[in-house]
Amino acid sequence: MRTNRIKNKICLLIWIGIPFLFNVQQSFSQDLPEIKFEDKWVQKIEELAPKKTRFPYFQKKNILVFSLHTGFEHWVIPHTEEMIKVLAEKSGAFEVTASKNINQFEWGNLKKYDAIVLNNTCSKTDHRNLFWDQLSLESKEDSVILMRKALQFEKNLIAYVNDGGGLMILHGGITTQNKSMEFSDLVGGSFDYHPPQQEIKIRVEDSSHPLTQAFSSGSFVHVDEPYFFMNAYEKMDFRPLLYFNNQEIKKQRKGQEKTEGKTYAAWIRSEGKGKVFYAAPSHNAQSFENPELLQFFLDGLQYVVGDVNCDDSPIDAK
Repeated sequence: MRTNRIKNKICLLIWIGIPFLFNVQQSFSQDLPEIKFEDKWVQKIEELAPKKTRFPYFQKKNILVFSLHTGFEHWVIPHTEEMIKVLAEKSGAFEVTASKNINQFEWGNLKKYDAIVLNNTCSKTDHRNLFWDQLSLESKEDSVILMRKALQFEKNLIAYVNDGGGLMILHGGITTQNKSMEFSDLVGGSFDYHPPQQEIKIRVEDSSHPLTQAFSSGSFVHVDEPYFFMNAYEKMDFRPLLYFNNQEIKKQRKGQEKTEGKTYAAWIRSEGKGKVFYAAPSHNAQSFENPELLQFFLDGLQYVVGDVNCDDSPIDAK
């Protein structure tokens, strides 16, 4: 009888404890529910998107939105692609081609476009080389030949920007070639890690800069993955646009906690004759329901195609 009573108490404690443990686990992260990609959501973004560009343009530019991933699949990929299409169509400033074909990085194909958008083009964690990942999936050629072609695609992209092409990298797109210092130098940094999703206050670095004019209050709050960076990021070879305060970020990696200072969440830089724009927002399509962020992305597109004359000189590393 005593044994049965003990078993019953244990079962009761387990039964009571399950929701408690679930709630504790939930409190560690604020992951937002996935939004179904459907016409209703697209219509909402169409209503919120800017009606026209803030900077004059003289002809419609051709944009490639590249959305291939070989590593982590962000559920926001189709939403991000569609968001760019909406900005392009509603403003009338851009013609968008969407693709997941790795051969877009052949030199002849790249030259068809005024700018490339890397939409969450996450690579596998082993090589951190999107080009190698995909080429090795598509072909049974010798690995040496495939790696040579992967390296050529990377060189093509870098040369494309140096030659005057634009490059916009959104959220996880920074991991495309995350182990390449050449790509890191081009983009302005490499992905290091991110703590769990949480509410982040994103602040404007310089309210007088033309590309931060979208944010009327100088900041906005959203739920996102707070990205931390490494490699070329340490050089600060870019002009920062947005940042968050490090001390406000919860559950940072042990041994790497940043209790002061700031981490930049968006920046611009020139490379040769070309322009580069990086923005960490956002892991979630909910963020795109902020019309100020939509305006920021539209302004960023105009920057990378050369419509915006603004200060993109680098800041000195602290």
